[in-house]
Amino acid sequence: MPKSNFTLAAALAPALLLAACGSGDDDLPQLPAATPATLLSCTDLAGKIAFANTTITAAESIAAGTLKIAGKDVPEHCRVTGRMFDRVSAVDGQSYAIGFEMRMPRSWNGRFFYQANGGLDGSVGTAAGGIGGGGPLDNALNKGFAVLSSDAGHAGSLGPFFGLDPQARLDYGYQAVGKLTPMAKSAIQTAYGKAPDRSYLGGCSNGGRHAMVAASRYAEQYDGIIAGNPGTRLPRAAIANIAGAKTYAALATTAGNLGTGFTQAERALVGQAVLAKCDALDGTSDGLVQDTAACQAAFDLARDVPTCGGARDGTCLSADQKAGIAALFKGATTESGTKIYASFPYDNGLQTTGWAGWKFNNSLTLDTGAVGFVWQVPPEDRSSFNGTSFALTGNLDSMLAKVQATNATYTESALSFMLPTNYGKLPALKDRGAKLMVYHGTADPIFSSDDTVDWYQTLRQDNGGDASDFARLFLVPGMNHCAGGPATEQFDMLESLVNWVEKGVAPDRVIASARGAGNAGGVNADVPADWAADRSRPLCPYPQVARYNGSGSLELASSFSCK
Repeated sequence: MPKSNFTLAAALAPALLLAACGSGDDDLPQLPAATPATLLSCTDLAGKIAFANTTITAAESIAAGTLKIAGKDVPEHCRVTGRMFDRVSAVDGQSYAIGFEMRMPRSWNGRFFYQANGGLDGSVGTAAGGIGGGGPLDNALNKGFAVLSSDAGHAGSLGPFFGLDPQARLDYGYQAVGKLTPMAKSAIQTAYGKAPDRSYLGGCSNGGRHAMVAASRYAEQYDGIIAGNPGTRLPRAAIANIAGAKTYAALATTAGNLGTGFTQAERALVGQAVLAKCDALDGTSDGLVQDTAACQAAFDLARDVPTCGGARDGTCLSADQKAGIAALFKGATTESGTKIYASFPYDNGLQTTGWAGWKFNNSLTLDTGAVGFVWQVPPEDRSSFNGTSFALTGNLDSMLAKVQATNATYTESALSFMLPTNYGKLPALKDRGAKLMVYHGTADPIFSSDDTVDWYQTLRQDNGGDASDFARLFLVPGMNHCAGGPATEQFDMLESLVNWVEKGVAPDRVIASARGAGNAGGVNADVPADWAADRSRPLCPYPQVARYNGSGSLELASSFSCK
């Protein structure tokens, strides 16, 4: 896998900027706009929808206002629930099926939206359709889309142990999307008398990984895809987070409390040091590191943070802390020195509780179960497994080898069923006129925005140095994992994507706002007190950066330009 290209990107920024600004390949097909329709019926759909290996369990009419989004009533719609491919596993004896729900509005805009859920999946979330960022003010269902959500083929009550079943692994990795998509389109045909004109898919975290996988495996099925903070190489990211747990445990002043290895006071110290070196690189000091690439060249942990001469007191880092933390940001390695995953950019958002939760808690719980049972071949012994022990005493080389392994029972490795095929190549998506919008918070503690930049650089290289005619990446300064952090992280990617897919209007920016006091989508506790509650910024297509125009309010997106 490629190393981080942030330094390279900084050096090449003037040339790359022209490519990002270009209108792209005028020869790509222009997909026509969707046309609306009205729901023909609802409660009788349980008997009307017929598709192979599918059981419809209920169809009910949902009155306007039953669901709300940011205080607004979601219009009347029909909720259909069901499951596909019921079976009993010959490996673990558990019952499996792909559970789903569809919500189909009475007044339909002619579009379908597949809602890719996050984490280990396992539950059928409300099929509303996320539009991107934290505390959304709208959703796909409210916009008139027919929306599908699923559990990706297993019950959440199984925890990570669903990974004992080889088919459940594959459904979770990619096959559930392939099975659900034609069923959903057939159900829409039955409900409205026509199939969807345009189909979209979106999600964040593992949902962002689902989106990246769909862009490569199911390009013929989707016209527009949103991938948020994608865990594109999720098994590697999880093992890297476990490597971090080992480091923080070794640095901890209180045994068993990883957070004492890099305390909140110490993280705030580093965050402020990052701002001191990097905040003004975009033309003004406003508490945001917009020029992430330049920051990684400008900031040095060893040089720019005081070294403790005595006891740690929150005003310095020990020499051991500097060495261990710098190694993790550079990119975690195994005991033998093999690179596990990407580097992470330094960003002020590392001082938040959201960042700490992933590094100090989830590394011992979520990541260990996923590595041990969903991805390793063979899986760990369930009867004796202990997540904390697995993380702190397990061998990283062994973990990395096992997520790449196969055997007679598990015939496809995790690095096959979890990752997009032909990494960094999307010819089918491009050639049919479909579009991909990717966003990633630069303070994401589990899936590195460096990794997504590396992927996008690979995509650019595969397309003559410019992929902006069909795929664009938007970094979100300060944002943690999908939401939170000292960031303007409330935005609508879906509206921009529809305009790009159906009208040919490429997104040259996406306006994002802070979620300060009184925000209808929910308050982000990480918004600094000295920001306007509704501060706004343009999110710029990589490698462009939001730069201050030299005049105007620091609280308004209009005072910044993508350059």
